[in-house]
Amino acid sequence: MSPELEELYQEVILDHSRRPRNFGDLADAAVLVHGDNPACGDEIHLGVRFGEGGNVQDIKFTGRGCAISQASASLMTTKLKGKSPAEAMEMFRVFHDLVTGETDDAPRMLGDLRLMQGVRKFPQRVKCAMLAWRAIEQALQQSAGESTISTETDFVAP
Repeated sequence: MSPELEELYQEVILDHSRRPRNFGDLADAAVLVHGDNPACGDEIHLGVRFGEGGNVQDIKFTGRGCAISQASASLMTTKLKGKSPAEAMEMFRVFHDLVTGETDDAPRMLGDLRLMQGVRKFPQRVKCAMLAWRAIEQALQQSAGESTISTETDFVAP
């Protein structure tokens, strides 16, 4: 990552962690997923409401954690609104490959999320970046109700 991209990565992480987008409770959520990363204490509570065809109509989160987990959740929620389940799962796969280093090609579909590529330099932080994504993966699988996920039992780091 070039020094310019490195600086932009840090700025975006700080901006989204200090002023997260879509932060708050979603009162009429169809799905609530509570996720935690016991290794570092990150927590997320993701609410999702689905529209016609199962598209992500609205999505919000609350929780606490490191700047990477909060920024990743903020960036993710802005990108997933209006997406179909198939599009959301494709973004999950592409984002996972990006932060784990399984690809060096950051697809345009990720937009600002491409800046999270810097996480791959710190393998112990991959779970932080993936926590919100694991929550949306679970939400899409159940489409209604409430559940809990943990990075220690549901996610295998590369």
